[in-house]
Amino acid sequence: MESIGAFEGTVSVVTGASRGIGRELALALAQQGATVIVNYKRDDDAAAATVAAARGTRGHALSCRADVEDPAGIQQLFAFVEETCGRLDHFVSNAAAGPFKPVHDLKPHHLDRCHAMNARAFVLGAQQAARLMDRGGRIVAMSSLGAAFALPGYAAMGAQKAALEAWVRYLACEFAPLGISANAVSGGLIDTGTLTLYARAAGVDLDAAVRRVPRQRVGTAQDMAAAAVFLLSPAADYITGQTLVVDGGVGITGQLQPLGHTLPPVDTTVGGGASPPTVSG
Repeated sequence: MESIGAFEGTVSVVTGASRGIGRELALALAQQGATVIVNYKRDDDAAAATVAAARGTRGHALSCRADVEDPAGIQQLFAFVEETCGRLDHFVSNAAAGPFKPVHDLKPHHLDRCHAMNARAFVLGAQQAARLMDRGGRIVAMSSLGAAFALPGYAAMGAQKAALEAWVRYLACEFAPLGISANAVSGGLIDTGTLTLYARAAGVDLDAAVRRVPRQRVGTAQDMAAAAVFLLSPAADYITGQTLVVDGGVGITGQLQPLGHTLPPVDTTVGGGASPPTVSG
């Protein structure tokens, strides 16, 4: 196991880091000595609070407002990294957005935005990150069990998360000669603000869902952050192209809710953090 301060002197970028899982990860990295670039889209106050919370840790944080849904925003983010730090060790693609709708209600703009915010932002970000990883590095994508299981109202997000995990495998192979690993963290029933939105859109009874999780609790942002920190750490040097599942065991129980009921037409999107998909009613 790595000691406290294993990230001393490293530089990390976390997208969607002003709140939720991204915030917890940014603070965990700063606590172990990293300089963390806190990327966010619009909430200046939340980003400032994350940066302030990193004060007094072994590392520190800087904020960068940039919309990674837009390729120009990704260029802006990594130009900021190059200007302020000169190089990079870790890139975590955490920001996410998409609709919770049945397939027959998905419109072209839903599909376009979901792709842009999830798979495309990850790939373009990884390209830019690799350019700055002059001594090797780590890339981590935040995914969800909706990539592997068909869940109510989760088709658009689930398909993009599946694409993201496929990209992880390709990046792992192509970036290995550069000393760069690529992995994913797949979250189950994770207690973020998005969980309530998903449950309302999909008509899911969260209490019943939790009872089907072998660990008998929802996951936390800290659980997801801890998994990502491990994959970014020296302890994970020989791990690449993998998806680490953080779901309390629900994915191996066969208790995931099947499709088959009609969802209300709730146009809900998620942003910043892994989606909380592994619910069962």
